[in-house]
Amino acid sequence: MNINTVLEQKNMTKYKLAKRSGVPHTTVLDICSGKTKLSKCNAETLYKLAKALDVSMEDLIATSMIKRPEFENFKSTVCHMVNDMGDIDFLLHVLENDEIQKLYDKQWYPESLYLLAMVDYLSRENGFSLCTDFNDLRSARMSDLVYPVGIHTRCIVSDSIQPMKDSLKNAIPEFLRHNIVESEIRNVC
Repeated sequence: MNINTVLEQKNMTKYKLAKRSGVPHTTVLDICSGKTKLSKCNAETLYKLAKALDVSMEDLIATSMIKRPEFENFKSTVCHMVNDMGDIDFLLHVLENDEIQKLYDKQWYPESLYLLAMVDYLSRENGFSLCTDFNDLRSARMSDLVYPVGIHTRCIVSDSIQPMKDSLKNAIPEFLRHNIVESEIRNVC
């Protein structure tokens, strides 16, 4: 549970949270901006915030205790899941568990968009219509093109941007829609 999401759900401002909880407004601002991690707050501060938000302390800090994997590791894990589970079981798993929305709610935007692109790509490949639950996310894009680490490495080794140009030309459209350059999801090690 993200503190900003809880504030939004409860239609509460950061100022109001500070007043209700007795936690200094600057501390609340630092926590909400990510400058101060909830996991680093003392028990009293967590208790006050949780009580003011009417959530448990455990729920409040659960998200901050989850270590976010590197994006390349996330992509690799997703590709391995597709290969291990098969397209249809993978699609069912992601959609039934609402994985895309969960990642988006955690503000893990690259991961959420990558997973949405994978679902859209596999749906197209298997002749399924798109799940309309994510129509609002389909227009979201990363601010810059995100290339695989291997492409960056090839550019450095060859002292050329040609590998980027080639990978962009071969990119899967569903990924490119979100400014993610991905051309191969099947042959992963």
